[in-house]
Amino acid sequence: MDLVFTNIVNGLMLGALYAIVSVGLTLVFGIVKVINFAHGEFLMVSMFLVYLVTTFFGVHPYFSLILVLPAAFVMGMLVQRLLIEPLQNSDEHIMIFATVGLSIALINLMLLIFGPDILNTPSSGLRQPVNIGSGMFLTGQLNILICAIAVVGGIHLFLTRTQLGRSIRATGQNRSAAQLMGINVSWIYMVTFGIGAACVGLAAVLIAPLYPTSPEVGQYFVLLSFVVVVMGGLGSITGALVASMIIGLVDAFAGFYLGANVKDLVVFGIFLLVLIFRPQGLFGGARNLSHVS
Repeated sequence: MDLVFTNIVNGLMLGALYAIVSVGLTLVFGIVKVINFAHGEFLMVSMFLVYLVTTFFGVHPYFSLILVLPAAFVMGMLVQRLLIEPLQNSDEHIMIFATVGLSIALINLMLLIFGPDILNTPSSGLRQPVNIGSGMFLTGQLNILICAIAVVGGIHLFLTRTQLGRSIRATGQNRSAAQLMGINVSWIYMVTFGIGAACVGLAAVLIAPLYPTSPEVGQYFVLLSFVVVVMGGLGSITGALVASMIIGLVDAFAGFYLGANVKDLVVFGIFLLVLIFRPQGLFGGARNLSHVS
């Protein structure tokens, strides 16, 4: 029972990590209807920025949020305005190729600047172990869990209780009708993309002290993010949170009982079963961002 409890704790912490990375991807797809294959590279660039701010200014990693969050928001807006919007009326495959190209460009840019070396952001006590009964986790992991729940709840309230949030939902539901109601759709898409990138910036601030930073770090996270988004239901923030916790628990238990080499097989096996028996995802259909209630 001690081992089961330990794996449950580790699984929830890991699921929170996947959730904080996936929520921005879910938001962008739910509103802009763009599959952003450069999402992981937004995380990677933000993690490098956290490393630079923390190392050169000697501040706690969480203080880098003051710079990283607005920088990620602006980066997302610029990508939407300069790359996605000109292709908005093109075939959807063109936008996929565009975001894949952006992903490759960002990876090579970071390789050019920092090289292939792995960099470690100072942990500043965030790797301090904490015990809950027989379960053990890191202080930084607990912060990720708290922030994941807060971000999901905050985005839900933002979309349902604010004028801008309602405009974003209206645009996601029917772009043409939103334009007829006087909503600036281009601006809404830019803001949505910016919010999605800002979520990744927050994730980078939380993740960088716990995980090494390298030009390839975003690829692993974005792969699991796509699994989470599809399993939860495309465009469902609640579904992304639930799917993240499921994947985290499966990852923890499979890694402990079957080994690290087999856990990915189990995770993606469950993902394939969901696609076969419930292709719309766990919370697909009416539970997307356009119909938040």
